[in-house]
Amino acid sequence: MEPEINNETATVASYIDENVHFSHVTAVATGWMFDFMFISLCRRFKEGKFDEFNEALLTFQALSNSPSMKSDLHNEKTMICAFLVRVMHGKQLNVLFEEDDHVMPLMSATKIWSNLKHTVADESLFTTITILLLVQSVAVCLDKGKRSSASSVLKWFENNKEFPQKVRVKLSTIVTRRETYHPFLMSFSFSRLLDTIQTYLDVYLKKNPSDYLLKAAEMMVQSQNIEGLEDVVTQDSSLSEEANTSTEDRKKKKNTVCLRTKRKLLSTKVMDAWKPDTCKKAFVSLRRISQNELSQMTSLKSTDTLKITKTRKPPQKWTAQLDKYLKDGVKHHGQGKWSRILMDYDFEGRTGTMLKDRWRVLMRSHKVG
Repeated sequence: MEPEINNETATVASYIDENVHFSHVTAVATGWMFDFMFISLCRRFKEGKFDEFNEALLTFQALSNSPSMKSDLHNEKTMICAFLVRVMHGKQLNVLFEEDDHVMPLMSATKIWSNLKHTVADESLFTTITILLLVQSVAVCLDKGKRSSASSVLKWFENNKEFPQKVRVKLSTIVTRRETYHPFLMSFSFSRLLDTIQTYLDVYLKKNPSDYLLKAAEMMVQSQNIEGLEDVVTQDSSLSEEANTSTEDRKKKKNTVCLRTKRKLLSTKVMDAWKPDTCKKAFVSLRRISQNELSQMTSLKSTDTLKITKTRKPPQKWTAQLDKYLKDGVKHHGQGKWSRILMDYDFEGRTGTMLKDRWRVLMRSHKVG
């Protein structure tokens, strides 16, 4: 007796040619979806839509983990998205992408950008974005009143990156004088950084088209719109014919149409099986990347591994060096000038209130005069 054949399995198998392995088909389809999500991330970046960007990022990360997504081009696009996500969080100094607590988002973005030099056709564009990343790494710290952090950023760049001497001297002077709105910073603004990166993305996408699935989807949407227009034309033709009927017939048909419309509008039946009964938004909540359960991002060490973004560690125990900073700050600025003292020394993320509390402790223990 011949074994029974599952009709459903036979139906699915009929879509695949016997000479083609389904795993190969899956790899191609996954590649199309990967490219579609890559374009989506580029679009969300251009539009500045933070939440939509994070939502698309989750899908992109899942696709990037596929064994078939390990070609040089796929790794290159993954690295570009790793760069974009750091720039998107450039003004959030409490977000970490690396183990070093002192490496802020734009600093991390600079490290990735240096690895993307081969993807930039115009060398001047590469240099411009490099300088913009450097300037904004400092400007963001100054804008948030963290002068010590701005100084640390400059030292980090001096030790890890090469950049024009004139730029370094200019930024050092700005940090020393605390000129948050210096014309130099305004000319290399954060908005200019975003616009320049978008120029890079436009050129890259033109050179590396990733829009096969996007175009197919657009054609489908257009065809649906055309079908909708045809329905409208058909309805208009019917109405024209009805116009030639008697007045009494038109009134009857009009009443019928009204009744049908009302029944449709008043219907409470939910046609979408996945839509919550409460008609609220989906229960999945995407939190900002600065939370602990945040989206993962590509590690610089390997594009195959993903790293969890985490917030900065809470301030640790007061050290003798920090106490010295506090004493010197009070001696220079006076007691109660905690915000100014914070700008002169690196207190490892502590606030003015913490400085005040520590000063009281030193006073009680008679460690200060």
